[in-house]
Amino acid sequence: MKIKKNIIIMYAIALLQGMVFYGAIATLYRQAVGVSVFQITIIESISLALALALELPCGILAEKIGYKNTMIFSCLIYFISKLVFWQANGFGMFLMERIMLSFVMAGMSGVDASILYLSSKKEDAHKVFGIYSSLQTVGLMLASAIYSVFMHGNYRMAALATVIAYGVATVLVFFIQEVRSAESKTEPLVSEFLYILKDTWKRKELFLFLIGIALFSECHQTITVFLNQLQYMRAGMTNQSIGWAYVVMTAAGLLGVKSASIAKRIGKRKAGILFFAIAIVSCLIITITEISWLSVLAVILLRVTFSMMMPLVQTIQNEQVTHKNRATALSINAVIMDGVAISTNLILGKATDISLPLAFQICVSFCVVGMLLFFYSTGKMKKRYL
Repeated sequence: MKIKKNIIIMYAIALLQGMVFYGAIATLYRQAVGVSVFQITIIESISLALALALELPCGILAEKIGYKNTMIFSCLIYFISKLVFWQANGFGMFLMERIMLSFVMAGMSGVDASILYLSSKKEDAHKVFGIYSSLQTVGLMLASAIYSVFMHGNYRMAALATVIAYGVATVLVFFIQEVRSAESKTEPLVSEFLYILKDTWKRKELFLFLIGIALFSECHQTITVFLNQLQYMRAGMTNQSIGWAYVVMTAAGLLGVKSASIAKRIGKRKAGILFFAIAIVSCLIITITEISWLSVLAVILLRVTFSMMMPLVQTIQNEQVTHKNRATALSINAVIMDGVAISTNLILGKATDISLPLAFQICVSFCVVGMLLFFYSTGKMKKRYL
């Protein structure tokens, strides 16, 4: 009963935290108060750098106080950060919001995945991750549809609605049951963190796997959150049509729930390579076109492949954990990926200021390198996992 309750609550939290009503106009929201795209990427990189620095203390904290208490702490800060975003009126407040988000990223890193993994049967983990990811997508889709119908153009109202959704999610997290006891409670120390980090570095296949996924993930993040709006405007789309395009893109992300069945049919490794290939094609299309429907299609394809890739990645990461402190091991994985993201954000931000197509061309290159790293690293991993 405890196991089922945890999964249901985590699903509800995912749905509510997916309800970012300003998601369709996140870049335009910031630009409306004078924040440029390059400044946005600077904020993102600072946030990631801080999250990276916080991974060690937050990973130790999670193992020490338990996964439930860490989730409560993270969700409370998450809620407060949305309050700050709602009232943000310039670079400083948007930076403050992302700094708070750094604590959330470091705090939840590996914890939500550990709760789900330890609350589900091992053979069902991939499916559970897929549903969890899809519910975040459902939340975003609902929020985007509501924005397009009732709030289009009213950025502040969209931000306030987001605050309310995150407030409800924060209340729900108090009802989660602790699952930390399912594994040995080895006392986490700095030395343990450093030991796992050193072990991860030695496992070249895991290290290269994480870099490859980080390159793909950051291309998806940058395009679907920030650059898609600029591309749509380049293609002559209106503010309201941008909102509806965001709804369609978000709805397409629901196909991520099919990740487990595809991986089961053709194998995890082949599935990952397929997802990378589609992402590369998507980035190529958006690089060369100024046609609105083609732009929307390319972004949708990128969203679908990412939604299918993430449950697969979470499953592989959890299967590769060989240490008792699972959340700490997954946090170290996040450290590596955040380190990659810091530089890619700045590169893509600067490229966008020069030329939007140039930024998309760089995304193509990143995805190609990511696919090669995924192909090599998964070939070296234990066959029983793939």
